[in-house]
Amino acid sequence: MIDLEPFWLSFKLAGLTTLILFSVALPLAWWLSQTRSGSKPFLEALTALPIVLPPSVLGFYLLVILSPNSAFGTFMEDLFGVKLVFTFSGLVVASCFYSLPFMVQPLQNGFETLNRHMIEASYLAGKSKAETLWRVALPNIKPSLLTALIITFAHTVGEFGVVLMVGGSIPGETKVASVAIYEMVEVMEYGKAHIYAAIMLVLSFVVLLTVYLFNHKQKSKIGIV
Repeated sequence: MIDLEPFWLSFKLAGLTTLILFSVALPLAWWLSQTRSGSKPFLEALTALPIVLPPSVLGFYLLVILSPNSAFGTFMEDLFGVKLVFTFSGLVVASCFYSLPFMVQPLQNGFETLNRHMIEASYLAGKSKAETLWRVALPNIKPSLLTALIITFAHTVGEFGVVLMVGGSIPGETKVASVAIYEMVEVMEYGKAHIYAAIMLVLSFVVLLTVYLFNHKQKSKIGIV
């Protein structure tokens, strides 16, 4: 019998991570798309670092930072009573770091393609930067917005190295689908591993297909395709 709990944990983790990252990445991506600050390349490189950094490296440093022996880990546990190592809360924090570029970059690219005159007209009409972002910019980058949300969700579902190092494999707490597959392969339960892997494969394909179909439809509407 297939245990669906690892998938539920994966989807729960991905959903929370996507919501948190959207609230964090939206203003960051907007600022990066509009600023001419000399610090922009540094922030872009820092934001994109999880893409090129080996998950084991990122996972190790997150494990050190979130550990109860660290200043941050001690602060979180003493003030909020929250443990961030080998807990679901720790997985959420780690996933936010690991999936950050997958939310920021599509949003930033979308904002950078907007007509500058449209943004300037919004400011001349008396709208604030926040109003311009929500009422003018965001509605005009729907393909980029959908790409950011879905790719972030799917990327988080497929995480392995970072979540294994920070969360371990605690059933019902941190044992997500990718970790479950790894453990099945370790004990040579290839039949179950095939089923779990097939579910992940189909999910990933459906996610990507949804993004490409939507973007193609949007391009067709404006006559690009």
